[in-house]
Amino acid sequence: MAGGLAALLDDIATLARAAAASVDDVGAAALKASAKASGVVVDDTAVTPRYVTGIQPNRELPIIKRIAIGSLRNKLLFILPAIMLASEFVPWIIMPVLMVGGAFLAFEGAEKLYEALSGKHDKDESNEGKSEEEIASGAIRTDFILSSEIMVISLNEVANESFWSRLSILVVVAIFITVLVYGVVGLIVKMDDIGLHMAKKDSAGSQKFGTALVKAMPKVLSGLSVIGIAAMLWVGGHIMLMALDDIGWKWPYAQVHHLEEWVRHSTGGAGGVLGWVANTLASALVGLVVGAVITAIVLKFFHKDHSEQDHAVDLEKDAGRDTGDAAAH
Repeated sequence: MAGGLAALLDDIATLARAAAASVDDVGAAALKASAKASGVVVDDTAVTPRYVTGIQPNRELPIIKRIAIGSLRNKLLFILPAIMLASEFVPWIIMPVLMVGGAFLAFEGAEKLYEALSGKHDKDESNEGKSEEEIASGAIRTDFILSSEIMVISLNEVANESFWSRLSILVVVAIFITVLVYGVVGLIVKMDDIGLHMAKKDSAGSQKFGTALVKAMPKVLSGLSVIGIAAMLWVGGHIMLMALDDIGWKWPYAQVHHLEEWVRHSTGGAGGVLGWVANTLASALVGLVVGAVITAIVLKFFHKDHSEQDHAVDLEKDAGRDTGDAAAH
């Protein structure tokens, strides 16, 4: 009896160790998959704060919470079932989807770069006159695209796992990335409030730090915008290079890989970091070229009517000013 109990306890311990190892494997795979999607995560983190720009401070966190819940719903209820079914029954479709997503990210990055350089910003990005529902819905729609890319990139990293392993890993990725992104976003948008609170304290050190924090936040947000654009170009270009390599056209990524290896072996102790930088810059350049081509096409064929309307409005304003000046004289 004692021997049977000891054997049973040994079996339970073995199962517990196996379960723990399985959990560790899922966690490690989830972290690896999340790391591969890091560029899109940076973009998601950089994009989201603009949705609460101009909102009453006491409503910022509730809106971010609504967006986070919507983002998790996007990942778990819509994107995850779709990509799991695709990976099980039509796995060949993953690479084309990745390529389309990479091209879209490159386009987004190039378009934002064009807007920053030309001074032409989308008027729809303003929150003026919008309800919280409209703001959250718009953010969740944008998040759907970025979340799709995150989940597909993550899926591609664990494509050789079993169905249930893939499912477990992707659930962990969905929850981990959502908490990470919107936790950081919540911290970013409240940093100025934290700074104001510290600036009102009696301590001179707290006042100085709080004031510096408030002054730094506009620069931080501007920096995030730049990082977001760079991340979109880098990730978009890298996705397309890897996808082309996977479907058989290996020359483009081979050149980038040769550049990375040459830098790695030519720069001594810093070779690993500088090799990665070379790969990243080459990927970003590919993303910029592809994104610029798509942006030019979109501006040529899809923004024409909008531009003509803006031009007509400007002409009407000029005519109104001329009429007003004439009446004044």
